[in-house]
Amino acid sequence: MPGATRRAQLFTLVALVASVILSGCGKPEGRGDIKGPAVPAAVVEQKQVRQRSTALPLPADESQILFGDLHVHTTFSPDAFIMSVPLTGGTGLHPPSQACDFARYCSSLDFWSINDHAEGLTPRRWDETKKSVRECNAISGGGGNPDMVTFLGWEWSQVNTDPSKHYGHKNVIFPDTEEAEVPARAIASPRELLAKSPISRARQMMMSLIDFESREFYWGIQGYYDEVADTPVCDSGVDTRQLPVNCREVAQDPRELFAKLDQWGYDSIVIPHGNSWGMNTPATTSFDKQLNLTQHDPDRQILFEVYSGHGNSEEYRDWRASVKDETGQLSCPEPSDGYLPCCWRAGQIIKERCDAAGLDASQCELRESEARQNFVDAGNSGHLTIPGQQVGDWLNCGVCPDCFNPPMDHRPAASAQYAMAITNFDSKEGPLRFRFGLIGSSDNHRGQAGTGYKQMYRKKMTETFGSDNERIAKISGMDSREPVPRSVSLGDAKDVGLVNLRNMERQNSFWLTGGLVAVHSNGREREAIWEGLKSREVYATSGDRILLHFDLLAGDKKVPMGSETSSATAPRFQVGAVGAFKQLPGCPDYAWQALGEERLDMLCSGQCYNPGDERYLIDRIEVVRIRPQQSPGENVADLIEDPWRSFKCEPDQAGCQVEFEDPEFVKGERETIYYVRAIQEQTQMINADNVRCEYDESGQCVDVDPCYGDYRTPESEDCLAPTNQRAWSSPIFVAF
Repeated sequence: MPGATRRAQLFTLVALVASVILSGCGKPEGRGDIKGPAVPAAVVEQKQVRQRSTALPLPADESQILFGDLHVHTTFSPDAFIMSVPLTGGTGLHPPSQACDFARYCSSLDFWSINDHAEGLTPRRWDETKKSVRECNAISGGGGNPDMVTFLGWEWSQVNTDPSKHYGHKNVIFPDTEEAEVPARAIASPRELLAKSPISRARQMMMSLIDFESREFYWGIQGYYDEVADTPVCDSGVDTRQLPVNCREVAQDPRELFAKLDQWGYDSIVIPHGNSWGMNTPATTSFDKQLNLTQHDPDRQILFEVYSGHGNSEEYRDWRASVKDETGQLSCPEPSDGYLPCCWRAGQIIKERCDAAGLDASQCELRESEARQNFVDAGNSGHLTIPGQQVGDWLNCGVCPDCFNPPMDHRPAASAQYAMAITNFDSKEGPLRFRFGLIGSSDNHRGQAGTGYKQMYRKKMTETFGSDNERIAKISGMDSREPVPRSVSLGDAKDVGLVNLRNMERQNSFWLTGGLVAVHSNGREREAIWEGLKSREVYATSGDRILLHFDLLAGDKKVPMGSETSSATAPRFQVGAVGAFKQLPGCPDYAWQALGEERLDMLCSGQCYNPGDERYLIDRIEVVRIRPQQSPGENVADLIEDPWRSFKCEPDQAGCQVEFEDPEFVKGERETIYYVRAIQEQTQMINADNVRCEYDESGQCVDVDPCYGDYRTPESEDCLAPTNQRAWSSPIFVAF
């Protein structure tokens, strides 16, 4: 007992010393210094020259396709900051200055936006963000031909375990950057847990002793979260322009976010993203509750991020992860159409353990049923109802089996196709529908815009997270409970902490390099890009720079993607697509000359966007037709035809062009939405096979080979699998 007392006293002393040291050490993270000069004008001009060498119809001399990323985090974001901890697999701080250099020289983008989580943007960090964006734009060159345009924004990161109150994450982006033309504060969601460090002061000190070289990083952890906690929350119900600059402004839901943006009066675009990604999204979440004029702003919320490093949010399916029974209670559905609900798999895990323990068959059946319900009741924390669970136990549950690069735990009623198919018939202004243009972006948390240019360095170019030290990995990530043959109840999911809502260990098999947004623009300047975004003349790619045009032919005129139009006759369309350039190893000479070997190695491991002369081939063009609900109760699955048409392309470096019409349009007498996918020839992509199933003769997944973020998967293993990169056009909305 005396020994235990002395150990307790020693631990208390260490904790006190750590508290004193950590409170006075560690400088606040700044925006850093941008190192690279402007990209040479000849390099910028060559981009347009190479586009015009294709067979794509580019009507005006100024018309061009520009590629960007409208979803990039630096370590000013709380989750990005904690994911950067070196001992747990992070790569250190990545301030806004690094993001600027990466976007210009590693990924060679034409535009990008910074979107740190507003929940961590204290007054100081917001001020630093604005300054860094202005510096990046100044270095990139003004006038009509900048090498890159940087947009200012933030992410409103709302999460709720109650699906009726969950609205999801939205990026807010502004066209201007000057002080008098942007909000004085970023507007956050009510997520107080993000103001608390998930690493105790004592652990911070121990980490600094273990990893002494990076000690200043650990000394700064507490200060990062103290800065958030010490920023008072702004008073509610006060006009945003009347609030003090030094408070943290909170919007409870989209309605309040849009109201505050209205009070500022600046032009902006609001982009929902990660919509069907189930790690944060409750199982029964649906876009229906947002399709009204209080929770949706049709003038601002005009783009939908359909693809990112979190996966593909495009495709609708009729199955669900949980369903309501006749009493309104949630229950576990049976597997269907190749989809295995994770609640069903929870029951199977317990049944297998129960059988192995030699327990009575009837008792095992009861425990199997109990496990399913416990999983459903726990919501996004369902995995924790199975003691000692490991990634391999879950097989391919929750995965859309026939979707392209699906997110972990796909939520179909939050997909782009579902959003476009539903109608609100209760609106006073008449039937209300979403009018989204489709974009891709990265959602990268290391200041790396446009990471999808090469499929390599999984542990650096995706959000993969975990320690190469076995002991630390087991402490920080693995379920060390005994794998007993009975599930446990977590009670109400609202009582589960935010960290436990995330099955981060399994998510490592689903992280992708992310997508891009392409805009049809009449120039490279900021105003031209913004005009293209506002007109929805945009499309998404899965990372490769595929060129795509999609137009409705109306006599001598072309109605471009993103447009709303009407027709009394069968509409006719034209599609043109050209594959992306195959990449050369390394970086172009101008990048080495601008940044030098050390900075390029640090930013992007010495691998840049470096196009050769040969392009990938377009394999086929697919057309998706959606006929939105005309009356309440119409089955959404019957309204989405995917694909409605498919055209095989001849192998041609110049690209693929097709024309088609809809002879059924007039007979249908209803609005119809059309968009296209340009499918590229098969190549390798990181995590394209997610958990890497082994299938039996009946097509059932019987074993998996997960792609771990920690020591269990070597750093050199990129977890590549063959698939077809693609581009998604924005829809054309045709009224009858």
